[in-house]
Amino acid sequence: MGQIVASYDLMPESTDVDLGSVINAIPNVVPKGVRVLESKIEPIAFGLKKVNVGFVIDDADEGIGGALESALGSIPGIENIECTSSTVL
Repeated sequence: MGQIVASYDLMPESTDVDLGSVINAIPNVVPKGVRVLESKIEPIAFGLKKVNVGFVIDDADEGIGGALESALGSIPGIENIECTSSTVL
């Protein structure tokens, strides 16, 4: 059983999305075996911002990555999710 550290960008549907609410929702939707390390709001361009989230993922379940992406996509106001980096501990 290993662990993966991964970073995801969550892109909002528009500039009207409350990214603070998105950050608050993340711990409530992640599947078992995933721990939130940190989350922050980062500027993109022209007033648009994204949420960047770091996770520690238990890789004992082969489907955990897909489950995590589905869970993040279920957060209201999120249009796109991208894994920006991952590394094995």
